[in-house]
Amino acid sequence: MITYHTQGRVIYYQYQDQTPPGSQEIAKTFAELSGYTAEQVPKNSSFAGYKDWFILYYNRPGFTIEVGLGENPIPVSQFAGIYRENLGILVTGMLQ
Repeated sequence: MITYHTQGRVIYYQYQDQTPPGSQEIAKTFAELSGYTAEQVPKNSSFAGYKDWFILYYNRPGFTIEVGLGENPIPVSQFAGIYRENLGILVTGMLQ
């Protein structure tokens, strides 16, 4: 399961202390494909969305991909670069 948010160029792959099997490895692959960093979710950011619920209830890999930099909303001018950075994640994610 992949969700997209804006701000940070980072990939989050766990919920609190729960990291479903294979999640960290997939996050590292996504990071290599996109140039983003794979990080654990900061404690103050847990309980924030669909990924957290999905991991909590299904214990399957779930990811929040934070795209873009700057102020929100992210300018449309960043779209082409974000698309290029994330195409490998989308294609690889379909195969997982």
